[in-house]
Amino acid sequence: MDCKDSIKIKGLEVYAGHGVFAKENKEGQMFLIDAVLFTDIRKAGLSDDLSYSTDYGEVCHFISQFFRQQPFFLIEAASEQLAMEILLAFPLIFEVEVRIHKPHAPIGLPFSDVSVEIRRGWKKAYLGIGSNMGDKKRYLEEAIGKIGNHRKIRNVECAEMITTAPYGGVKQDDFLNSAIGLETLLTPYELLAFLQELEGEAGRERLIHWGPRTLDLDILFYQDFLSDAPDLTVPHPDMENRMFVLEPLSQLCPYYLNPVTGKCVKQMLMELSKEMEK
Repeated sequence: MDCKDSIKIKGLEVYAGHGVFAKENKEGQMFLIDAVLFTDIRKAGLSDDLSYSTDYGEVCHFISQFFRQQPFFLIEAASEQLAMEILLAFPLIFEVEVRIHKPHAPIGLPFSDVSVEIRRGWKKAYLGIGSNMGDKKRYLEEAIGKIGNHRKIRNVECAEMITTAPYGGVKQDDFLNSAIGLETLLTPYELLAFLQELEGEAGRERLIHWGPRTLDLDILFYQDFLSDAPDLTVPHPDMENRMFVLEPLSQLCPYYLNPVTGKCVKQMLMELSKEMEK
């Protein structure tokens, strides 16, 4: 989401027991926490209605309770978990910046402060999904359900399922295909691992390249992430040649721009359609 609005919390004092030394965990110390909550406040500003914004007082109490209830060895871990829990607990916050200060850290030298700062947020991703073995519709529906139930995934939307001929020259049954849009707190590689886990649960076997499969899940786009690694190429490198990808994807995001080719989904679909008509 492209929005520069934010609510800033600075210097929230929380006494808690975090640290690698037993004394730190037992006796505790004072931490100072800063948080920047990135959220669209226009509706709240125009209406003067709190329901359109995020109650920063509630956020402060949430931070204090979370930070006191679970000890961490590292403030890096505390920062990571705190940022995630804020994003999960307050749906209007799409991105958060957390800075944890540890001014009484047992360093043994004069210093004024030590802190860790991270920025995390919901990322938009689009997936391709397909099956051409067994009960194809059931495989797709079960996978979509599991994706929607993942704690770090929200706002799942699905295109219509379409039947398409197999791609790649391997003789096999027709596919049932669709596309999925979602927002996630998973990194690209964490999302990939989750999708591969779902494929495994569906009994997928990778025996023949472009061969039959019970479930096929591909990351087509992941926000502004670019990768040409062998195990994860994003955007999907062959989508512009795949009608079974572009047709359902165009239902969800026709004007989503492929940063590699400079073409939007609708343009790629139109060009492929014309090519197939020749």
